[in-house]
Amino acid sequence: MSTFLRFYGFSLVFTVVCLGLGAWYGFSSTGTIPGTFSMLWIIVVLSVLEISLSFDNAVVNASVLKQMDEVWQKRFLTWGIAFAVFGMRVVFPLAIVAIAAGIGPMDAVNLSLNRPDEYERIVSSAHVGIAGFGGAFLAMVGLKFFFDLDKEIHWIRWIEEQLSRFAALPAAEIALLLLALWGISTMLQPDEALTFLVAGILGLVTFIAVEGINAILEAKEEARALQGAVMRSGLGGFLYLNVLDASFSFDGVIGAFALSNNMIVIALGLSIGAMFVRSMTIHLVRKGTLAAYRFLEHGAFWAIIVLGAIMLLSARFHISETVTGLIGAVLIGLSFAWSVRYNRRHPDEVDQPAG
Repeated sequence: MSTFLRFYGFSLVFTVVCLGLGAWYGFSSTGTIPGTFSMLWIIVVLSVLEISLSFDNAVVNASVLKQMDEVWQKRFLTWGIAFAVFGMRVVFPLAIVAIAAGIGPMDAVNLSLNRPDEYERIVSSAHVGIAGFGGAFLAMVGLKFFFDLDKEIHWIRWIEEQLSRFAALPAAEIALLLLALWGISTMLQPDEALTFLVAGILGLVTFIAVEGINAILEAKEEARALQGAVMRSGLGGFLYLNVLDASFSFDGVIGAFALSNNMIVIALGLSIGAMFVRSMTIHLVRKGTLAAYRFLEHGAFWAIIVLGAIMLLSARFHISETVTGLIGAVLIGLSFAWSVRYNRRHPDEVDQPAG
């Protein structure tokens, strides 16, 4: 219990605060106990949905975070909260409405509170662009992991070995993504196809820019290390993780409208889920889980590729969030099971989790 509270104590307190705010808002807006409990139930369901859809996000975050010093790990858990909780769950949908409707920020807030149906319609109408940007960025995150000449550990060996070999071709993963964007765009109406392609290219450019910033910072850190400095800034990883979190959030924010079109209810529910995902990330890093289960990281990156593909295809086809979450859970579950089996067969190679 003490270990659980150490990693998830703040998230539990945050949950209690959000549920308290939800109860106050529910009763003040409905004036009834049943109406209040109905809102609280939706908040709980949204938080559980966000956690279940984002476990692969936590694993991938942990794979980046383990390379950062403890100072930046804490900054990701604290400073990153403002971006993940307030920025993506509140500001992002309002910004979509303000831009799409050509209105000011306060008018967007007023629309979300007083005309939730119109607010939902405008946010949902931006789905094609969101799908292109988020899907392209997530697909690149997953493909980058497997298109790696130095990759020695393979889970689905007959596929991953071939992808690793293709990494010898410069920018092979970029070419693959661009072909996918073009193929899906041919299934869309001309105006939507242009929006989708532009958004997808911007997602690709964002990934390249973040990778470039990270490479520059790492080069500077290596230079400082040669001079005797040992502290890594972690800034590149911090930026990368927040953009990655944002990409994961796109689909969750849009999908949340299936349960409610109330901005406050959606923000509270998704924020609870986002907080637990961050705590889960720190837990995985501190416990050394990725080192102990060698294929778990592979399962998470396969899940990200699938999520990226689903986001791209969702520009044309409706795909249930339940299907998305189930596929991710199955892939991570299988990779965990394969890791356990490998550990039993090769006990001398196992790195035990910390604690």
